[in-house]
Amino acid sequence: MIRLGAVVAVVMAVVSGGVRAGAAVRVADLVWDELADCESGGDWRADTGNGYYGGLQIRPTTWAETGGLRLADRPDHASRREQTTVGEEILRQQGWEAWPSCARELGMIAPGPVAGARVLPGA
Repeated sequence: MIRLGAVVAVVMAVVSGGVRAGAAVRVADLVWDELADCESGGDWRADTGNGYYGGLQIRPTTWAETGGLRLADRPDHASRREQTTVGEEILRQQGWEAWPSCARELGMIAPGPVAGARVLPGA
């Protein structure tokens, strides 16, 4: 499995100032696949009973707030492409911090807490 460090570095280099909330960006499929591997074991249909759904483990409220309901009633009922489309909107609104544990593990955000940063409880 390819680690994201190099891929994220390339993506972040393309987007001036890095990927953070508010930045419109199209993320490479490999990045979403790595994030889904960490979040759900790569299961885009994941419904594990933890209140988060799909490959990117998105809460139903976040799904609704970021336009997902126009695609499917829940993330795990949407295609991979639909989930990543909503994932890009979540990323635009919240930054990688929407997936705090996996984003940190994959090198998308700095390890450890950052002074003044909000840690959001999953997407």
